Amino acid sequence: MSGGEVAGILVAVFWAILVSFLAVALARLAQTLRATTKLVADVTDQAVPLLADASTAVRSAQTQIERVDAIASDVQEVTSNASALSTTVASTFGGPLVKVAAFGYGVRRAVSERREGAPARTDSARTEPAKAPDRTVIVGRTVPGTRRAGRTRGKKD
Repeated sequence: MSGGEVAGILVAVFWAILVSFLAVALARLAQTLRATTKLVADVTDQAVPLLADASTAVRSAQTQIERVDAIASDVQEVTSNASALSTTVASTFGGPLVKVAAFGYGVRRAVSERREGAPARTDSARTEPAKAPDRTVIVGRTVPGTRRAGRTRGKKD
């Protein structure tokens, strides 16, 4: 055997090994492509019903949002009507109620003054300042505001 024949055999062996590796790699690649194709088909089969369910859920949510929007607009209308009613009632009854309350206060005050024996005030008495009750001032001492030893508040000894 000559050097050329040995080199030819070595090249033929390397080519055979290289072709074997490439055949194994191509076989595995084909297997991977088949698995990927099957996976994509399964995902597609499962995704279509999921998308249909999602579409139904979105439609249902849109319907509910429209209902809530209608309710919110109705509540806003009721609120504005209640506000207008409140303003109307306050302006219609507010003034007369204040007058009735003032009249009631005046009647109570007049009745309480009559019970205490004080003369009722007249129009001329209203312009004069009310007479303050007589009080005894004791410097350096605090006197309780309720009854003290049988005496009433505001009376002199």
